[in-house]
Amino acid sequence: MTGLPEGRAQWLAANVLPHEPRLRAWLAARTAPAEIDDVVQEAYAILAGLPAVAQIHNPKAYLFQVAQTVILQRLRRAAIVRIDAVEEIERLSILDDEPSAEQLVSDRQELRQVAMLIASLPPKCREAFLLRKVEGLSQREIARRMGVSEGTVEKHIAKGVRLLMDAMAASPRNPERSHRSHGPFERRDRRRGR
Repeated sequence: MTGLPEGRAQWLAANVLPHEPRLRAWLAARTAPAEIDDVVQEAYAILAGLPAVAQIHNPKAYLFQVAQTVILQRLRRAAIVRIDAVEEIERLSILDDEPSAEQLVSDRQELRQVAMLIASLPPKCREAFLLRKVEGLSQREIARRMGVSEGTVEKHIAKGVRLLMDAMAASPRNPERSHRSHGPFERRDRRRGR
């Protein structure tokens, strides 16, 4: 080999080497202990030999993908394949801490839905809920701020949690959910006399 591309050693040291202990633990569950060093070294050689690394946005996931490919190539080249190794090929999975685009969109939609539900809570209930669950104030501090008793604060928070849980149970994923033009809690509160 004529040497590493410029900056590659630094890139490997900063973005790949910190994941080696986790990679070795992952490999220990998937390959023979005697092969772990070889797989790690082969993965490093592949990464070092890439023409460019700018396109790699998640070096850890890429490292694990390369290691998985190395394992699969070794299994294909082996004259005798252990029966448990065949099962492992099917179960190999890559550890990726970054959520998929679909998961990000879903999480954002869910967060928007929860924010809308909280905004739809009755005013005093919403205020007590936000002071407790978002700002982390104690019931005593909330009671002082709102000018009510601690028992009233407790009731407002309990009501807020109950209303949110009811509304989330009737979320868009529930096909029987009814669509209303006003807040989800207004009609329910009137029916219950609250």
